[in-house]
Amino acid sequence: MKYCTIVLLLSFFATSFHLTQSATLQISQFGGKPNGDIAKALTSAWAQACASTSASKIVIPAGTYQMTHVFLKGPCKAPIELSVDATIKAPVKPEDVGGDEMLRIDYADALTISGKGVFDGQGSYAWKQNDCSKKFSCKLLGMNFAFNFVTNSIVRGITSKDSKHFHVNVLGCKNFTFDGFKVTAPENSANTDGIHIGRSTGVNVLNTDIGTGDDCVSLGDGSKQVLVQNVKCGPGHGISIGSLGKYKEEEPVDGITIKSCSIKGTQNGVRIKTWPSQPGTITVTNMRFEDITMDNVSNPVIIDQEYCPWNQCTKQYPSKIKISKVIIKNIKGTSATKEGIILACSSGVPCEGVEISNVDLKFNGAPAIAVCSNVKPKITGKVPPCTAPSNKKQ
Repeated sequence: MKYCTIVLLLSFFATSFHLTQSATLQISQFGGKPNGDIAKALTSAWAQACASTSASKIVIPAGTYQMTHVFLKGPCKAPIELSVDATIKAPVKPEDVGGDEMLRIDYADALTISGKGVFDGQGSYAWKQNDCSKKFSCKLLGMNFAFNFVTNSIVRGITSKDSKHFHVNVLGCKNFTFDGFKVTAPENSANTDGIHIGRSTGVNVLNTDIGTGDDCVSLGDGSKQVLVQNVKCGPGHGISIGSLGKYKEEEPVDGITIKSCSIKGTQNGVRIKTWPSQPGTITVTNMRFEDITMDNVSNPVIIDQEYCPWNQCTKQYPSKIKISKVIIKNIKGTSATKEGIILACSSGVPCEGVEISNVDLKFNGAPAIAVCSNVKPKITGKVPPCTAPSNKKQ
């Protein structure tokens, strides 16, 4: 009996040790080599990790690697961490990537992506092909990351560099956090939104530094309970809710908080933008912009319900998007234009429940002004009085 017991114990410890050892999967075990394309190696490593009943860690160590399109799919049997300290480069030409994203992950739960790694989209060639300024529906040239229906997960410490189009697209996700994430691209990189969130609930963007050629963070339809906190934004177009209303089958936006952020040298600060003369009829409610510092920002606080870039629409009919319950509080710094606050609400469905308190914005050393239409905000504390747009009767 003693002999059998000892054998069983040794067998148990050996199995446990093997499971512990196999929990860390090096990319080299699957043929991933520096300077080579690691797409197949990462796909194989994911398949093994996803099938494991215990937590797994996939490691891509420091070095430079190439990577064409990788599509990783769950659900998996246990949590997975993808630890990246490498620089991973996409092909220069969009058609050579082999998909719409460099890395796409669908239906994962308890996923962690961590490390000091850089995902480099090598986007400068693609930016020259961008025709979104000429076409209402333009071709997407490829993203660095797409997360679809990912839950209870975190991206920490990783850098997204020079994506061909959006850096990150978040769709249908729940309880998903970006912490210490970084996005970097030059100001002239068209449509390179840092993090675009749509139809997702409980997304947090924290302690993140974003400089790009479009919105630092953009929130599309169906975004709910989103927190953007301690984000440094610039260059770029600011932090935006929208654009909304372009399409008929859009979902409401509810519970967006943008706080303790610093925005520098951008075209806009915090913004809500909706299309006029378009079919969308959703509601936008419970927006909060608080404790934000502006540094030479062209439109620090703006609601634009006549958003029509490159004249790709008409303004014949007002926007049908209803905006309500918006709090604008503790905004300070400098404006690059005289109009520090612009509230251009829809004449068809005027904004309601807008509250503004403690706004201290300077333009050339003097207080910036507030321009308001189709809204009667509640004012408390130090706030510039609302004036009518100059093209309308006072």
